[in-house]
Amino acid sequence: MRNRMIMLALVGGLTSSAWAQQVALSGLSGNRALLVVDGAAPRFLSPGQSHQGVKLLSAQGDSAVVEVSGQRQTLRVGDAPVSVGNTARSDGGQRIVLTADASGHFLPQGQINGRAVQFMVDTGATLIAISESEARRLNLKFDTGRSVRITTANGTVNAYQIQLSSVRVGDVQVYDVAAVVAPQPMPFVLLGNSFLTRFQMQRQNDQMTLEKR
Repeated sequence: MRNRMIMLALVGGLTSSAWAQQVALSGLSGNRALLVVDGAAPRFLSPGQSHQGVKLLSAQGDSAVVEVSGQRQTLRVGDAPVSVGNTARSDGGQRIVLTADASGHFLPQGQINGRAVQFMVDTGATLIAISESEARRLNLKFDTGRSVRITTANGTVNAYQIQLSSVRVGDVQVYDVAAVVAPQPMPFVLLGNSFLTRFQMQRQNDQMTLEKR
């Protein structure tokens, strides 16, 4: 997955050369854990074995404990991938630089309320937009949100407007961000203007720079 994603760099001086790795627990067989690292093919590991820098410490029941760069993390079957290990940092987490993919889209990985998501920058979206299935995976209580009507490519549909506790891209995090949860499936979480307007945006060729206001 890493090779298919855009490169995201935090400007202002990196204090670590390694990215946090996205690790998910796909299944268990006895004391062996089936791990997915950075979206690559699943790999069975026994306690003490390592794969792409991820070491399995133990596996029991529906959970496993892994270690990356000295940092331990407990994973559970069915949970979203979590970031483990060193994270890229910038001075104060103020600026994000995104590079477009071959199709011209900006597709940063990030987090909503601490859970990993795949964003697509959409400057035409008023709010962050999340599908209902993704909202359930993120454990968002969207059905208690405000009922709204939104216009999509397939017409006008009912949706729910909610507030996200936190939204993070790289080392930059903002709080109390408005979002809308829509019924139609979406391959990405749309990173709309409720997040983007917290930044000054500059676009040059295939790079987008977001400077925190």
